[in-house]
Amino acid sequence: MAKTPVTTRGAELLKAELQRLKSVERPAVIAAIAEARAHGDLSENAEYDTARNRQGFIEGRISEIEAKLSNVQVIDPATLEAEGRCVFGATVELETENGDAVTYQIVGEDEADIRAGRISFSSPIARALIGKSAGDAVDVQTPGGLKHYEILDVRYE
Repeated sequence: MAKTPVTTRGAELLKAELQRLKSVERPAVIAAIAEARAHGDLSENAEYDTARNRQGFIEGRISEIEAKLSNVQVIDPATLEAEGRCVFGATVELETENGDAVTYQIVGEDEADIRAGRISFSSPIARALIGKSAGDAVDVQTPGGLKHYEILDVRYE
């Protein structure tokens, strides 16, 4: 199975979420189930049903994160030597067709947050940028239509 790339920050976020789910969320839902059971008849106990559903979600998320962490390839952007090319983990400063400057970091799918300037390596913009260098022009077919960007700078932070 192919490894899934993730930045150092992304791996730490996944580990922190896993730790929180195991040490805070799981014990809380177990306590909620025990309390709901104490109320008697489980067939008409909405609190019990809600707690069991929550437990299923938590256990599923724990399994999902553990599977992801077992299959990640952690990439530290600060150690990259890509000679100015856009690669996974790079921070890319772009100029849009209307002259605005935008900055994106190319990250893993779990880390992507467009409002924070982090785009998934599988997004149309990132796929078009990967392999390009500062000074290159890029046309990207996005769901909102064709976009034109010029790469101003590529950094590895």
